[in-house]
Amino acid sequence: MKVGAENKKQVRFMIVLLAILALIAIYNFKDTIWGSSAAAPPSATAQQKTAPGGLPVQDSSDPRLRTDILDNSRKVKYEAGNRNPFALAIEVKPPDFPVRPIGPTPSPTPTPTPPPPRIPIKYYGFASKPGEPKKVFLKPEDKEQEYIVAQGEIVERRYRLVQIQPTSVTMEDVLTGNRQPIQVEPPPQPGGR
Repeated sequence: MKVGAENKKQVRFMIVLLAILALIAIYNFKDTIWGSSAAAPPSATAQQKTAPGGLPVQDSSDPRLRTDILDNSRKVKYEAGNRNPFALAIEVKPPDFPVRPIGPTPSPTPTPTPPPPRIPIKYYGFASKPGEPKKVFLKPEDKEQEYIVAQGEIVERRYRLVQIQPTSVTMEDVLTGNRQPIQVEPPPQPGGR
């Protein structure tokens, strides 16, 4: 059989793969082919461990079934006595650190709401003409301009005059809905007195 040039590369590649496969197979099965000391039974000189009660403990590296342990466990006689299987056999000691009590947590005390801000308007008095509604003289605290306002009108685009009385007026902050009475003050004296 004649092999072409391109087939020669494939044949060489296949031979390399078969050689690698043979090496892997030999490595995996070397214990069964040549024998190994790992599968040999444990020596008689090895010390056996014993569990409480005198039962021998099997070495975990030996995979063989130990029938002598099974026979010893069958010889143990279980007797009903004063033993309660549901009783807690562990002594529980209190913790060394402070423990938070379990139960309903106390409701947090509500923080008092702060009082609404004071309306910065001064009331100086009122003027009334027969047949016209009452009007009052108001002045913002931070400005020099004075307003003559009737009931229901708004000052400084924020404060509405709600009610007029002889010694006070009730103003409402239209942004917060806060209403405050403002007492009458004497008008400012010219000359600073």
